[in-house]
Amino acid sequence: MAERRFVVEGPQAVREALADLVELYAVDPADPLARAAADAGVPVQPVSAAVLAAMAETVTPQGLLGVAPLRDVPLDALPARPRLVAVLDAVADPGNAGTVLRTADAAGADAVVLTAGSTDPHGGKAVRASAGSLWHLPVVAGPPLDEALAALRGRGLQVLATSGSGEADLDDLADAGGLAAPTAWLFGNEAHGLPPGALAAADVRVRVPLRGRAESLNLAAAAAVCLYATSRAHR
Repeated sequence: MAERRFVVEGPQAVREALADLVELYAVDPADPLARAAADAGVPVQPVSAAVLAAMAETVTPQGLLGVAPLRDVPLDALPARPRLVAVLDAVADPGNAGTVLRTADAAGADAVVLTAGSTDPHGGKAVRASAGSLWHLPVVAGPPLDEALAALRGRGLQVLATSGSGEADLDDLADAGGLAAPTAWLFGNEAHGLPPGALAAADVRVRVPLRGRAESLNLAAAAAVCLYATSRAHR
C-alpha cells in the first residue's frame, strides 16, 4: 500500500482491472487474459504455481495475480449530481463491504463511500466479494462521516439511515414518494449498527419491514433491499 497499489487475484478481477494493471504474474503466459494484458502493454511475469501461491491470499489461486493502483477517489471528485450513493460507516467485514459495493453497482449507484474506521475496499477479500464492481464506480475510502455527508448534501442528496427502530417504514416511505429524490443511504457496522450521532445526522431513519420471525437482516441484505427500492423509485 505504500506505493498506493494493491493485489488483484483471479481471472474475474484481472479481467475487470485489465486497463489499470501495472503488472501481471501468470502461471501460464499463454492464458488468454495474460495475452490480452501483454497486448495492452502490461508487463507479464511468468511464475510457478508455488510462487503464485506464496504471493496470493487465497488458498487455491487461479493462476493469475495482478497489481493495480488504488481505486479510491477524493470526496471532491465525486459526480456533481449523483442520484444514488451507498455510505458504509465503520463497516468492518471486508466481505460485507465488497458485497455492498457489488450490490450498489448492480442497483445503478453512482458511488460508494467507506468512512474512516471502515475496512479497506482494496483488501483481498473485499476485492473478491466485489466481483469486479470495484472497477465500475467511484469508491471513496477513509473520510470522516461528517465530511462525507456534507459533500453528499452539497451535491443535492438526502441522507437516509437504516435503523431497526427508525421512524419511517421503507415501504411507506416508497409509497409516499420519499425515495424519488437523489439519495445517499447510510449503513452501519455489522454488530452495532449506526451510532447515535450518525443516526441524528440523517434526514430520515428508515426501518426495513420484517414480516416474518427474523430478528433482523444482515448488512448486505438490508443494503440490497434499500438500494433497489431507491433504484426502482428513480425509474
